[in-house]
Amino acid sequence: MKGVILTILFALLIIPARAQTERGEIRSGNSAYKKGDYQKAEIDYRRALEQNPNSLQAKYNLGNALYKLNNSPEAEKIITPLVDSIKDSGIKANAYHNLGNFSLSQKKYKESIESYKNALRIRPDDMETKSNLAYAQKMLKKDQNKDQNKDQNKDQNKDQNKDQNKDQNKDQNKNQDNKEGQQPPPKITPQAAQQMLQAIQNKEKETQDKVNKEKAKVLKGRQPEKNW
Repeated sequence: MKGVILTILFALLIIPARAQTERGEIRSGNSAYKKGDYQKAEIDYRRALEQNPNSLQAKYNLGNALYKLNNSPEAEKIITPLVDSIKDSGIKANAYHNLGNFSLSQKKYKESIESYKNALRIRPDDMETKSNLAYAQKMLKKDQNKDQNKDQNKDQNKDQNKDQNKDQNKDQNKNQDNKEGQQPPPKITPQAAQQMLQAIQNKEKETQDKVNKEKAKVLKGRQPEKNW
C-alpha cells in the first residue's frame, strides 16, 4: 500500500515539473523568435512538445518558426489541424491569417484566399489580412490568364501542325503520283545494247538492198532515149 502511494505522489510531482519545463522552453523559444533566431526557436518549441505533445501554444509557435525558416509545407501541416482546437477568437484569426501566408508562399492561391477569408470572418477589420487577400486574388487571376493563354497557344500550334502535316501529305502524294507517272527506263547491259544496234543495222541493210533491186528492175524495163 505504501508503494502505491509513493508511486502516485511521484507521478503528481512529475506533472508540475513537466509543465514548468514546457513553459520554460516556450518562453525561451519566444525570446529567440523575437531576436530572429528562428532555428533556436524551433528547437525550444520542439523541446516543449516533448514535455507536452498536445501543447497548442508550442505547436502554433513552432509553425510560425518553420515558416520563418522557409519551410511553409511543414508549417502548414502543423497548423492546419490545430485551428479547430483554438478557442480564443483572436488567436484563431491569427492562425487562419498565418495559414494564408503559408499557402501564399507556396503559390497555392486558392487555399490562401480561403484562409484569409476565414480570418476576416472572425476579424473583418484586419487591414493586413485584407491586403494579403487582395494580393492572393490578383496572383490567382494572373495565373488563370497565363493558363488560358497557354491553352490558346497550344491549340494554335496544334492547328498549325495539323495544316503542315496536311500539306506535307499532299506534297508526298503528289510526288508519289509523279513518280508513278514517270517510269524509269529499263536498265540495258552493254551486250544487249550491241545486239540491238546490230539488229537495227542489219534491218537497214536489208531494206537498202531491196530498194536497189527495185531500182534496177525499173531501169531495165524502160525504152532507150533517141539520139539526135
